[in-house]
Amino acid sequence: MMDTKNKGILGRIRESGFSFEGLAGQYPELETLKGVQQNPEYHAEGDVYVHTGKVCSELLKLPEWDGLPKREQEILFLAAAFHDIGKPACTKFEDGRWTSPKHTVVGEKVFRAMAYRGADRFGMGFWERELAAKLVRFHGLPVWFWKKKRTDYGLLRAAEAVPLRLLYLLAKADARGRVSRTPGELEGHGELFADYAKELGVWENAYPFANAHTRYQYFHKEEMPPGAQIYDDTEFDVWMMSGLPLAGKDTWIKENKADRPVVSLDDIRAELGISPKDGSGKVASVAIERSRKLLRRKEPFIWNATNLMQETRQRLIRLFAGYGARVHVVYLEAGYKELQERNQIRKRQIPGNVLEQMIDKMEMPEPWEGYGTEVLK
Repeated sequence: MMDTKNKGILGRIRESGFSFEGLAGQYPELETLKGVQQNPEYHAEGDVYVHTGKVCSELLKLPEWDGLPKREQEILFLAAAFHDIGKPACTKFEDGRWTSPKHTVVGEKVFRAMAYRGADRFGMGFWERELAAKLVRFHGLPVWFWKKKRTDYGLLRAAEAVPLRLLYLLAKADARGRVSRTPGELEGHGELFADYAKELGVWENAYPFANAHTRYQYFHKEEMPPGAQIYDDTEFDVWMMSGLPLAGKDTWIKENKADRPVVSLDDIRAELGISPKDGSGKVASVAIERSRKLLRRKEPFIWNATNLMQETRQRLIRLFAGYGARVHVVYLEAGYKELQERNQIRKRQIPGNVLEQMIDKMEMPEPWEGYGTEVLK
């Protein structure tokens, strides 16, 4: 019997001979896929667990498989095994059929939270974890990209986070690992996706925008071609912190931006004597007003808060950019056990259930959100 005690999930995948059943035997999180129903029009093969096993098998049969580097094989197989991990939370019977709305968005969060909390068992580096999470997030893109108004936008956004050639392979295995009333249709969409990605120049890497300002404008404005070159009229910088509480944001600011003004929601909350349990409406209002004063003066500053949700970050980035700011997102991460230890010695401890909820809802900053995203671990 193989000794996998000290091996992470990627090593276990290879030593198991890329066996989905073998992986599920060691990672009971995959057992949650059993019994989750699917629309038989697209998934007559059975429940999500059965489908996932077939996807993993089909992945190994792809002609491109043997040519992949070993680590890419392991991460791609991992993504295939967890690609529908969001379905148990999303699946419902509605209007006479089974449906799983937003299961890719939820699946990314579920996988990330599992791998983060179970770092000892998963044994993955940050970038390995995030590549797998983004493959889960975007695995449906090759099927539906052509339905969107801006067909190029979805591909360029995904290419900022994941190689589209890997996404294509995952989508092909997903299409083949099912029994559908329209066999071959989904795979055909995947071929269109591959052709378009190559035409756009994002098959291997992110799109080479003319400059950072053009890149920002493309992802934040309608009907702008990626090949445009926009004059950079920004005037100053704003740094937006992001990360779970106790990840080290305050320390980073002291060590790197001590000479800059800081708008800190925690400091304002303490200043006003408002408990985290009492909500953050008043705190946010004061923080926004203070930031507006700095923005009007075109003065660089740091916005210090958790900023875990993309919607929150984008609302603030639009506000700051409206004053001519270049917004840089700085994400910090500490390990799960380290976070818990820091919380135990903190004067004002964060309730355990609150911290766990934040981990579950966390949305990793994507490279396109601002003028740059820096990740510090």
